[in-house]
Amino acid sequence: MDYISTRGQDGPLGYEEALLSGLARDGGLYLPVTYPAFTHDEIAAMAGMSYAEIAGRIMARFTDGEIDEAEMTAMAADAYAGFTDPEVAPLKPLSGDIHVLELFHGPTIAFKDYAMQFLSRAFDRALRSAGRQAVILGATSGDTGSAALEAFQGRDAVDIFILFPDGRVSPVQQRQMTSVDAPGAHAVAVGGDFDDCQAIVKSLFNDHAFRDKVNLSAVNSINWARLMPQIVYYFTAALALGAPDRSVAFSVPTGNFGNVFAGYVASRMGLPIERLIVASNRNDILTRFFEQGAMQRETVTPSLSPSMDIQVSSNFERLLFELLDRDGARVAKIMKDFAETGRFELPAAAMQAARGLFSAYRLDDEGTVAEIAASTGEGMTLDPHSAVGVSAARRAIADGTVAAGVPVVALACAHPAKFQDAVTKATGTEPPLPPHLADLMQRPEKMQTAAANPDAVREMVLTMRRPA
Repeated sequence: MDYISTRGQDGPLGYEEALLSGLARDGGLYLPVTYPAFTHDEIAAMAGMSYAEIAGRIMARFTDGEIDEAEMTAMAADAYAGFTDPEVAPLKPLSGDIHVLELFHGPTIAFKDYAMQFLSRAFDRALRSAGRQAVILGATSGDTGSAALEAFQGRDAVDIFILFPDGRVSPVQQRQMTSVDAPGAHAVAVGGDFDDCQAIVKSLFNDHAFRDKVNLSAVNSINWARLMPQIVYYFTAALALGAPDRSVAFSVPTGNFGNVFAGYVASRMGLPIERLIVASNRNDILTRFFEQGAMQRETVTPSLSPSMDIQVSSNFERLLFELLDRDGARVAKIMKDFAETGRFELPAAAMQAARGLFSAYRLDDEGTVAEIAASTGEGMTLDPHSAVGVSAARRAIADGTVAAGVPVVALACAHPAKFQDAVTKATGTEPPLPPHLADLMQRPEKMQTAAANPDAVREMVLTMRRPA
């Protein structure tokens, strides 16, 4: 399987090379040259398989010629062996034909574990075969950083630096990052918001001399290999609800657009997805795009769902590439204009194609608290991000966006204990951390600080990385 850049000037290259490169050298994002497709019968045959077996079958299609299905299945089984639910990603019913997909049974109790636990093993394999070391540089709005540091800590061939916006993640999210005390693992508080952190990462990837000197790589969802494991749970959830003989809709709490784009890829692979519902908080740049046909950057406003406090959704570039018929030059121009002006518009035909699959809703903090309270009354306590997704699912059913009889899977992206303040405000009860994290807030912290500019972070990496 070969990979190309959304901006048309990098690739084709193989899976492991794309994995280790992270961001394309022309500033774009890698995508497969073609999406592998499953037939109706091939999807139906997955119904009796384990989660790891389904993961191996799906992801091996993207590593054809480099990693076969048997090895991929073994890697997935190892990645998910420590998850606390035997189903790995269990599906739980809520009212009104809504089903909640619990994606918080990994070590850091957030959906990023599904990708990161696999990705650390994929990096080990690729670096070992190439005889290389790497520096991983990432930005996080909360959950990516803790999952990445947990997965990559102490690995001999990797130094990892995770940038997070100082004061804009939850106390649990911060302590999960800063309590990691292992060689080569660095949590870095940056003055600014998530978009500032993400801009630093992109800037340093575009500094090719620095990039090559330290063998820079990424585990943010700008890395295609981060999205591959996320495709898997769309298949397992749909299979549990009767696919491929029954269509399913998904409601996805969305900030950087990676998780919902994984759903788009699942649909391109043949999974019968009737609708993908983009669920935003008050930072609603994506909802405004699907409503108006224009992407307009505004100021990031802190909310009760901080992992979605984003105004530059990096993964949207991948969908843009598809909506513009894979015209890399056109994508490059639009992204350049967006960086300069904070705005772009798409033609009517492209918007019609987008709206054929995607719908979008927003929910403010008041509505988020109300949804947490309502769902708790039904016997399911949600974190604020998951509440945004469930609320969008309810509205999509109520207004007819999702056809009658089509089940909606709302992705529960984090355990409620990761956001204790918001949940306590809604329910009056503080949700407890699971047993393996019960002492988290008493663990000592270790973190670095950096100014919100690429030079400061570049110097930190050069100074603190371990010698090859």
